[in-house]
Amino acid sequence: MNELTREAIKTSYLSILGNALLAIAKGVTGIFGNSYALIADAIESTTDVFSSALVLLGLKYSSRPPDENHPYGHGKAEPLITFAVVGFLVISATVIAYESLEHIRTPHQTPEPYTLIVLAVIVIIKEIFYLLVSRKSDETKSSALKADAWHHRSDAITSLMAFIGISVALYMGDGYETADDWAALFASGFILYNAYLILRPALGEIMDEHMYDDMIADIRGITEDVPGVVETEKCYVRKTGMNFHVDLHIAVSAQITVKEGHDIAHNVKNELLLKLPEIADVLIHVEPDDEII
Repeated sequence: MNELTREAIKTSYLSILGNALLAIAKGVTGIFGNSYALIADAIESTTDVFSSALVLLGLKYSSRPPDENHPYGHGKAEPLITFAVVGFLVISATVIAYESLEHIRTPHQTPEPYTLIVLAVIVIIKEIFYLLVSRKSDETKSSALKADAWHHRSDAITSLMAFIGISVALYMGDGYETADDWAALFASGFILYNAYLILRPALGEIMDEHMYDDMIADIRGITEDVPGVVETEKCYVRKTGMNFHVDLHIAVSAQITVKEGHDIAHNVKNELLLKLPEIADVLIHVEPDDEII
């Protein structure tokens, strides 16, 4: 297990702990403070605990080394886990929307003012979690961690909507008791939108979609600096978990021996693995510079 994977796993443990504590705080405050928006928030945080646990399991499984049955490793498990996380988001959004509509049709008490203090603290905490997990997902190239980060951001948004809804209910008085329920309903739509944003790149990863132009530019630049390489031609990159596999065509002089071309290819591979540690393997095809296809 490499250092990036260890960092991703530590971040997942932090997400699980944070979501569990916040779910309890939201649930208790929502029940005693007469706020369904907070209870809805607690429901989402509870599903976040399970989804973060799934992310953790996915990261551990995807970090397993290649074996006879999985010569490219187990990295594809990570986007599959991301699909499951998206499923949790969709389920929680559906439950929140349904319960919000039920509460809108049912008269109830105005939320207690102290719920605003709790919500303000939650918004700040969840946004901090989002920034932390998002940064780690960028560092580790983990789609599952990116999904987990968006869970925190969506939680911050739903809490902010609840804050606005409760503020309206308290300020406007009688007749506006359902404002926080409308806020929860709006938040459920936002959660569904985030679910799509999370699903899209994970689906691209499963389908080996072309999404890595910046990395390809780096690969070409590093390769063309290796002595003996005339130019690069085809370059394909596909992601498996937090690692990448590269298929690269290079052109060398048609006048050199097969062994010299072989040695140049090895030098290219060594340079790429050294300067781009997120690359797990490079398959290089060598062509004479006068016969590039």
